Amino acid sequence: MATDGPSWADQWGEGGFGAMAEEDTKSNKETAADKKTGGFGKAKAAAVAGALKVKNSTSMSIKWVKNKCQKKTSNA
Repeated sequence: MATDGPSWADQWGEGGFGAMAEEDTKSNKETAADKKTGGFGKAKAAAVAGALKVKNSTSMSIKWVKNKCQKKTSNA
């Protein structure tokens, strides 16, 4: 049976049928690095958008509280 075809090591070991060329592995690493920087940009944009929402909602809340307090003092 072992003489019928290539062994497991020949098929899946280093340099076997499924081995990738060095150029392919380098290009995969470069694209992975590009994806990481793209993800950082997306995360940064989401963080900035979230910070702006917090800032705006805090500002609106403070204005609402001030208006409520001013109405109470003017009626008294």
